Amino acid sequence: MDKLGRLDRRISLHDLRVVMAVAQAGSMGKAARLLATSQPAISRSIGALEQALGVRLFDRSAQGIELTLFGEALVKRGTAVFDELVHGIKDIQFLSNPTVGDLAIGASIAVAEGFVCSVISRLSRRYPRVRFQVHATDTATAYQALLNRRVDLAIVHAIDMPDRKLMAVEELLQDPHVVVAGAHHPIVRRRGISLAQLVDEPWVLPLPEQPYGTVVAEAFRAHGLQVPPFVVGSTLPVRTTMLATGRFLSMVPRVVMQFPPKSRLLRSLPIELPTTTRPLALVTLKNRTLNPLAELFSDSVREAAIRLQKLQW
Repeated sequence: MDKLGRLDRRISLHDLRVVMAVAQAGSMGKAARLLATSQPAISRSIGALEQALGVRLFDRSAQGIELTLFGEALVKRGTAVFDELVHGIKDIQFLSNPTVGDLAIGASIAVAEGFVCSVISRLSRRYPRVRFQVHATDTATAYQALLNRRVDLAIVHAIDMPDRKLMAVEELLQDPHVVVAGAHHPIVRRRGISLAQLVDEPWVLPLPEQPYGTVVAEAFRAHGLQVPPFVVGSTLPVRTTMLATGRFLSMVPRVVMQFPPKSRLLRSLPIELPTTTRPLALVTLKNRTLNPLAELFSDSVREAAIRLQKLQW
């Protein structure tokens, strides 16, 4: 009997789930409550696994319990095992009834509000019983959610990607930033303006350490300018509220301005920012098979990107 066959007789999904619960909870007692079982049962499962594998999975001390290197390796692979099982169940559900299912999507706020919502709107008309979970956050957190398998895929601008070798990145379109003002800002009626003429205006900008903040800084540098002091540094929803007052300027990806509500609240100014162009991308994990619903959503995303490109020409 080969090694895998021997382990198969002694390792169960339940025991693997116990190890992951203890790692998550930080103690056997908390894991027991999480799994609605007893602490001795938790201890027996871990002991059986350690005996089967021939290594210690946890270090125990008066301060608590923590994973060994062997335990970390098992939890990492165990996460993938349970993720694949969940995907298998989703596949079966979709095959038995393709109008029902759940899809978790990671997206930056700039992309989620307009682009992603437009795709969901179209799909939900055809598949009203599909449930979409949109994790709208900053770009870095969207990447991390994908790496941790909390989402099936991500729609983001490809900026400062961590662990690129673990991700499959499909470019949808090239998307530059644009200078924007509130719809009632006096400056929207002006023509022939330059970025240099606007540096003394009050700005609301992404924070410098955020991915979009680095793009904005690059835009000013390309025009030989320093980034102006901002009145407010924050995420897009906060900046939009400030812009709507008609007093401030900002920079946002062009795709933001191609969908409501931003297309109604804000106006783009005629200033070219070619160095800010970044790919809007569909990002998935390599070696992770997408379930049919994720494939369906991906096809709809590609179609939406083609429509946007046609509008830009």
